[in-house]
Amino acid sequence: MFSLAIDIGTEGARAGVFDASGARLADASATYLTSYPAPGWAEQHPTDWWRAAVQASRTALSEAGVDRVAAVSVATTASSVVVVDAAGEPLRPALLWMDGRAAQEAAETARLDHPALRFSGGSDSAEWLVPKAMWLARNEPETYAAAHRIAESVDYLTFKLSGAWVGSRMNATCKWNYDYRKGGLPEELYRELGVPGLSEKLPQEILPVGAIAGELTAAAAAQLGVAPGAAVVTGGIDAHLTLVALWGQSANPVAIVAGTSNAFIAELTDPVFAPTIWGPYPGALREDRWLIEGGQISAGAALSWLSERVLGVTRNRIGDLVERALEVPAAGHGLIVLDHFMGNRTPLRDPKLRGAVLGLTLGTTPEHLYRATVESVAYGTRQVLESFEAVGVDTTDTFVSGGIRHNPLWLQTTADVLGRPVQLVAGENLTTRALAALGVAATSGEPLAEVAARFTPECRVVEPDPVAAAALDAGYETYRETTAVLTDTHHRLAAATAATERRAAVPA
Repeated sequence: MFSLAIDIGTEGARAGVFDASGARLADASATYLTSYPAPGWAEQHPTDWWRAAVQASRTALSEAGVDRVAAVSVATTASSVVVVDAAGEPLRPALLWMDGRAAQEAAETARLDHPALRFSGGSDSAEWLVPKAMWLARNEPETYAAAHRIAESVDYLTFKLSGAWVGSRMNATCKWNYDYRKGGLPEELYRELGVPGLSEKLPQEILPVGAIAGELTAAAAAQLGVAPGAAVVTGGIDAHLTLVALWGQSANPVAIVAGTSNAFIAELTDPVFAPTIWGPYPGALREDRWLIEGGQISAGAALSWLSERVLGVTRNRIGDLVERALEVPAAGHGLIVLDHFMGNRTPLRDPKLRGAVLGLTLGTTPEHLYRATVESVAYGTRQVLESFEAVGVDTTDTFVSGGIRHNPLWLQTTADVLGRPVQLVAGENLTTRALAALGVAATSGEPLAEVAARFTPECRVVEPDPVAAAALDAGYETYRETTAVLTDTHHRLAAATAATERRAAVPA
């Protein structure tokens, strides 16, 4: 029995082929582009996701020597919003998860006293589907009216695989204010927010993670290069699903998926409500648990922006810059960087914060700037974990996966800023491993927990350096103080940018 797992990330698609024992037989990737039509906006084309998914899958299947799979499952970034017609054809580019154009609409959700909002800390994020749907209804009313489906990228990929519009309960619960215990979609909330028809435009069938959504169509099978008839298994949010692959490592894992952005995921046995976390989400992954999440919008993206766009360092030479930055002592550059380039997701919930670099002199070097930016991302990581601890999450077993493993400075600095060991997942995509476990459980009838134990990855412990940890502890306090001091300034700058965008949007 083989499973095909597809992960649609921010920069590309990755496909993995696994057998029922948990062995990864092959994997492959394919990329696509992101456009930034205005400051704070980010878009991708849904057809590029499918093209990349097909390309990566065909390569992985060929390398594995597999032409028949029992299950196909898919995960994607959350809140990348697709608008399609009745044939499933996109009416416009997708609003990527990091797109912050719906900041005003998100702020309006915070003014409502609706019980559904209690499970998202009192408001929706500007990144989420509902505020983005509000923005579309107001700014592109013809597109909104013509939309047969407004959905997320995982729903679009499930449709391309199975021909059915099936939503994942994980995405619906975490991003659409859905509560399976209380009637599902909150139509009355959508009416209050000015999108009364949204419930009808969302996928009409919403299934729990791991349920069979349908059967792989002949057309999709031909494109992927496998026999038709495989089960299409309901996936969900790429970062959130990594918990499945960690159940064999810990009874209470905290997952940090560190890449373009950083996602933080944990589960609670009892709900805790606080505005500094996102959630608690009932039954988003397991019916008897409450899932909570946190995030940093700009993590690896901030490092790529600095190295490529500012310093002009190409990706094939980033290793040289990292090596030079490793020679700079921790906090030994006189700089403080704020990593809020696309706002702050956790714990401040502020899409209008902006990035900043303070302390520049004529002696500042590229390696100083790079190390300071890495430290800033690590400071943001500590701030999120502290918000988890404040609501009772045990962060002892914290597992790190993702692109961070390729950057020794980022990895070590994270341990140093946290001041305690972290466990690095072995070098592979943890999401595809979790997806494959879902596929095996769905098609074999085995309990998911038992299957997940076979899919547990290897980990190694990264210890903090005591000297660096002490220096960075002081830097963390400066980071927090500087964010507070500059908040009003950032809000004024964000408002000015928004005004410029509105003027540019008015036809001549």
